[in-house]
Amino acid sequence: MKVLVVGGGGREHALVWKLKQSPSVTQLFCAPGNAGIGLDCTNVNIPATDIPGLIKFAQKEKIDLTVVGPEGPLVAGIVDDFQKAGLRIFGPSRKAAELEGSKKFAKEIMRKANVPTADFRVFTNAAEAISYIEEREEGDKFVIKADGLAAGKGVTVCSNNDEARAAIKRMLIQREFGDASQRIVVEDRLEGEEASLLAFVDGNTIVPLEAAQDHKAAHDGDVGPNTGGMGAYSPTPVITMDIVDTVVEKILIPMVHEMNKEGRPFRGCLYAGLMLTNQGPKVLEFNVRLGDPETQAVLFRLKSDLAKVMYAAAEGKLDQIEPLEWDPRPSVCVVMASGGYPGDFEKGHPIRGLEEAAQVPETKVFHAGTKQVGGQIVNDGGRVLGVTAIGESIAEAKLRAYQAVKCIRWDGAWCRKDISDKANRY
Repeated sequence: MKVLVVGGGGREHALVWKLKQSPSVTQLFCAPGNAGIGLDCTNVNIPATDIPGLIKFAQKEKIDLTVVGPEGPLVAGIVDDFQKAGLRIFGPSRKAAELEGSKKFAKEIMRKANVPTADFRVFTNAAEAISYIEEREEGDKFVIKADGLAAGKGVTVCSNNDEARAAIKRMLIQREFGDASQRIVVEDRLEGEEASLLAFVDGNTIVPLEAAQDHKAAHDGDVGPNTGGMGAYSPTPVITMDIVDTVVEKILIPMVHEMNKEGRPFRGCLYAGLMLTNQGPKVLEFNVRLGDPETQAVLFRLKSDLAKVMYAAAEGKLDQIEPLEWDPRPSVCVVMASGGYPGDFEKGHPIRGLEEAAQVPETKVFHAGTKQVGGQIVNDGGRVLGVTAIGESIAEAKLRAYQAVKCIRWDGAWCRKDISDKANRY
C-alpha cells in the first residue's frame, strides 16, 4: 500500500523508519519531512497545516493510508476532511482531538468519566486566578496550564505562590502563548514519578503500547524550564504490568467509553501522561497522537507490522490483529538541541559527524529540526536530533546512544547527559 506521513519532526522520522520496514508498504511519502526523513522516503513539499493541499496530493497519488504525526492538523480537523474526501486516515476527528486541543475540555471529560486526575479550576481573569491561589492553604502547590496548544511548553510547575502568580500573569496578561493562554487551568500539583503510556484505539478496542518515560525538563536532574522532551527510554521499570492493567481499566477504558457517550468516538493514538502517586496513577494530560520523543524509543522496540496495525485502527478492526510483538531489549533516545532552546536559538549551523554516528551498532539518528542547504544538513529547529539506541540493558542502550551523540557536532549543540538514569532508582 501507499502511505503518507504528515509532519516533519523526530516522531515522524521514527514513524517513517518503522513503516518502511512493513512488507505491505510499497511507497512512502512524508509531508513536509526533513533532511533525515528524505533519506528514508520521498519528502513532499506541503506543510502539515495545508489540509487541502494534502488531500489533493493523497487523491492524486491514490494514498491508501495517511498517518498524522503532530497535534495541530488533528485539532484543525484533518481527519474529518480526509474522510469526507473518501481517504483512509489514522488519527482522531476534530471533536475527539479536543482532548489535547483544550485542557479544560480534557479535565471536564475526566471528571465525567471518573478518571483519577488533579483537582482543578479554570480561569480567564488573572485577578480571580491569583485570588484563588492566595485563598488556598499555605504550602499548597500548583501547576498552571495554558488551555490551548502551546507546542508542549504551555505548562508551568510551581513550587510556591510567587511562581504561580508569575505564571498566571505571563499567560493571562502578557499572553505568553497567544490565544492558547487566553484561558488557563490551575491544577493542584501532583507528587510522584512521571511516565507515559500510549495506546492505539479504534473507537472500541484499546491496544496499549510499551511504556516509556520522557524527560521534560531542560537540564540534568530534571531542573530548568519545560521543553518538548529532551529524551526518553522504554520500557520503564516505574510502570509494571499491574500498573498498565490499572491504567487500561481505570483510565483508558472509561475515557474511550465517555468519548463515545459524548458523540466523539476516539480513533488513533491516545497518549496518557501519568503521575504515579501514592494513591495510584493519575492523569497529568492526554495527547491525541504519538509522543515525541517517546515514539522514537517505543517504535525502536516494536517488531509487529506498524502499517497493518494503523490500517486496522483506521478501519475500526483492531480486534482482528495479532497481539503486538516487542523486542525485550530496552531502548534510549537522547535529544540533541540547538543552543538556547527552549528559548531563542540560532538556525542554519552545519551538522557534522552524522555518518560516523550511523556506524554505532544498533543505533539510529532520527532527525527532528533539520534541513538540507546546499548539500549540507543544518539545524532548523529547537530539538534537532533524537539519537536512539537499543541494548541488552538500559546501561548498554544509553552507552550506545551517547557514543553516537559524541560523534555529532554543530555550533551550540547540547543535550542532557542523564537520559534513562531514572531507571536506576528501581
